[in-house]
Amino acid sequence: MMMAVPKVNVTHSLRGRLLWFLLAAITMAAVAQAMIAYSSALSDADQIFDYHMQQMAMSLRSNAPMAATGNRDPNDPGNDEMVVQVWTPDGIQVFRSLSRAELPQRAVLGFSNVRANGTTYRVFSAQTATQTIQIAQDLAVRKRMAGTLALRTVGPIALMAPVLMLVVWWVVSGSLAPVARVQRQLASRKADDLSEVSDADLPDEVRPLVQELNLLFSRVQTAFEAQQNFVADAAHELRTPLAALKLQILSLARADCSEARDVAIGRLSAGVERASRLVEQLLVLARTEAADAKLEPVSLTGLAKRAVGDMAGAAQARSIDLGLEQADEATVQGQGDALVILLRNLVDNAVKYTPAGGTVDVSVLGTGTAGGPGARLVVEDSGPGIEPEERERVFHRFYRVPGSEAQGSGLGLAIIRAIAERHGARLALDASERLGGLKVTVEFAPR
Repeated sequence: MMMAVPKVNVTHSLRGRLLWFLLAAITMAAVAQAMIAYSSALSDADQIFDYHMQQMAMSLRSNAPMAATGNRDPNDPGNDEMVVQVWTPDGIQVFRSLSRAELPQRAVLGFSNVRANGTTYRVFSAQTATQTIQIAQDLAVRKRMAGTLALRTVGPIALMAPVLMLVVWWVVSGSLAPVARVQRQLASRKADDLSEVSDADLPDEVRPLVQELNLLFSRVQTAFEAQQNFVADAAHELRTPLAALKLQILSLARADCSEARDVAIGRLSAGVERASRLVEQLLVLARTEAADAKLEPVSLTGLAKRAVGDMAGAAQARSIDLGLEQADEATVQGQGDALVILLRNLVDNAVKYTPAGGTVDVSVLGTGTAGGPGARLVVEDSGPGIEPEERERVFHRFYRVPGSEAQGSGLGLAIIRAIAERHGARLALDASERLGGLKVTVEFAPR
C-alpha cells in the first residue's frame, strides 16, 4: 500500500525573500571582496618581496661574507622568512644564513620557485665572477601576510553585517507597511462592503494591483446593484399578474353557468400567458446579462430569415404584412442564440405595436469599410412610433410608453440593448420615413 506523502506548505513571504536575498548578496559581496583583497595583497607582496630579494642580492655581490656558517643550534628556530646562500664557482658554500631550510645546490639565474622541505621557496639567484648568491623566501610567509591583510579588509564588513541586516529589515518592513495596512482593511471588511481601498503611500509596484482591485470592486458593486434592482423590479412586476390570476381563479370558481365559466377560463388563460411571457422575458434578460459566451462568425441574414419565419404566424393572425425588405449577405462576430433573441424581440415588438393590417419590414444591409465588412439590421413598422423624448426611457426595464394599447412586460427593448452592447453594436431608435412608424437600427462594427 502506498503511503500518502504529506504536503509541504511553502511560504512565499516577500519580506523573508528580500531579507534572505540581501543577506546572500552581502555574504557573496564579502567573500568576493575577501578573494579580491587576498589576490591583490598577494600580488603586492610578491612584487615588494621580489624587489627586496633582488636588492639584497645586489648588495651582497661586492661584500658578501666569505666565512663558513658552522653548525646551527637545533634549539634555535632561526629565520625562515629569508634564506641567504653564497657559493663559490667550485660549488663550495661559503655562507648560509641561520635557517632550517636546506635548498638544493643549483642555481637558476633570476627568479624561480623551488620545491624543498615540503614547501615552495621563491628563489632569486645572481652570479658574479667569484660567487653565486641565492636569496630564498618561503611562499607561505607571503600567503600568511596576504591572508592577514584580506582578513583586516573583510573584518569590518563581517562586524557590520548584523547592523546592515537590521537596517535592511527596518527598510523592508517600513516599505511593506502600507501593504499590511491594505491587508488589514480587507480582512476587517464585511462581505457586502465594496468601497474603494486606499492606495495612499503604497509602493509603485503594488499600487496598480490595488487600483485594479478597486475597479473590480466597482464592477461587482454595479452588478450587485443591478441584480438587486432586477429582483426588486421583477417582484413588483410579478405581483400584479399573480394577483390577477388569483382573482380570475376566484371568478372561475364562482361562475354558475357555462357561458360565465368560458369567459373566466379565457381570461385565466390570457393571464397565464401574460405571466408566462413575463417570466420568460425575465429569464432571458437574466441569462443575457450573465452570459459570457465566445463570439464566432454568424450569418445575420440567416438569423433574420429565421426570426421572420418564427413570427409569421403572429403577424398573419393580425393581418400584418411581415417580410424581408432587403437581405444582403452579411456575417458578424456574435453569439447565435443571443442574436436570435434580439431579432425575435425586435420583430415581436413591431408586430405587437403595429395596428391590424399594418406593415413590418426587416432589412439586412451590408456595409463595406476598410476594416472589413460590417452589417446593419433595420426593423421598421407602420405603428404609432415613439416620441423622441421617450426613446431613451423605453430601454429601461419594465418601462412602458404612456398610452400604449399593447400589453407587454417592458423588457423587450432592455433585452435588445443588453445583447447589442455585448456584441459591440450600436442601437438607435428613429422615425420610419417610409412606413411612418418606428425604425430600429442595429449597426454591427466591422470584423
